[in-house]
Amino acid sequence: MVAKIKKAKKLKKKKDPKQFIFDLSSVKPGVKAAWYVINTYSGHEYKVIDALKQRIKTMGYQDYIFQAIVPIQSKMVIRRGKKVKTQEKTLPGYVLVQMEMTDDTWTIVRTTTGVTGFIGIEQKPSPVSQAEIDQIVKTTTEDKPKYQAPFTPGEVIKITDGPFADFIGTIESINKAKGKLKVLVSFFERETPVEVDFLQVSKDI
Repeated sequence: MVAKIKKAKKLKKKKDPKQFIFDLSSVKPGVKAAWYVINTYSGHEYKVIDALKQRIKTMGYQDYIFQAIVPIQSKMVIRRGKKVKTQEKTLPGYVLVQMEMTDDTWTIVRTTTGVTGFIGIEQKPSPVSQAEIDQIVKTTTEDKPKYQAPFTPGEVIKITDGPFADFIGTIESINKAKGKLKVLVSFFERETPVEVDFLQVSKDI
């Protein structure tokens, strides 16, 4: 019984992936529906979705505005010397909305609190292709986090762990997918490239 309780506690601690696609109405989109990009105030993406959902319901436009997406991606960041998995917006300040574009629906979305405008050419909203939407969804759901690199090529760092500990080197390249650095160190009076983990180096020389 105790083991079951401990297991239940562990399950509660595990966080679900952050939601990124939202239903604005319960109606399925028709053939005239397309995806458009709206610009929002920074940090107001989710507030805009909540406000838009409420407006659609109040004004009776569930048959014209259907879904919204806030693109996000998994990232690995270094915090207090440890790798931490997190999620962040890939397009801060932007929301994708699936809708049938009419003068009325344009007005409803455009005048929603937090929205600053549609993305398009000559002030006309430009639809986003379904292929682009599919790629955004795929990138979000793949859960293959990239590392957020607090380094730049050419930066001088100190290796703190491994066979080259205490060596001073210059970053030649960064592999965000693996969280690795290629560092040039002076070894026997020759520059030698070595691969180290993000956690094996320090900016404090």
